[in-house]
Amino acid sequence: MPDNTSNETLRGILEETKTIAAVGVSTNPVRPSYFVVRYLHYRGYNMIPVNPAYAGQKVFGKEVLASLADIPKDQTVDMVEVFRRSEAIPGILDEALEHLAGLKTLWMQFGIYNEDAAETASAAGLRVVQDRCPKIEYQRLFGELRKAGINTGIISAKLPELRP
Repeated sequence: MPDNTSNETLRGILEETKTIAAVGVSTNPVRPSYFVVRYLHYRGYNMIPVNPAYAGQKVFGKEVLASLADIPKDQTVDMVEVFRRSEAIPGILDEALEHLAGLKTLWMQFGIYNEDAAETASAAGLRVVQDRCPKIEYQRLFGELRKAGINTGIISAKLPELRP
């Protein structure tokens, strides 16, 4: 399976992605699945909230859908971001592959990984990111963490080469 965790690949995913289906989103503002989706929403991503427990409720002005199958067929989804347990990934992936034409990325949040599902997704042509947070990766790769004094390991200002 290809390694999709290089800075260049992650940056490419975050730059190319326009619409994200967030599976397992919460309406509780202290839950990571709420504030990560909120952050991405405010960064301009079209977020589609998915969680059967909150179906019909609104989050960030969007109706929470019960499943990926409820996303309209004419809606393009670039990424499925998952806030569910690792053992739920195969079912989510199957539903995504069946209902979401044009899907490019399967992203699993911190602590979530499933190697079998990752292999299946990769074989289906998807980029797979496991055990990472798109909010943190966005902040790290686009300079927002540096504002807080965190060393991201990315050089943002290089000195010009000295002339002989």
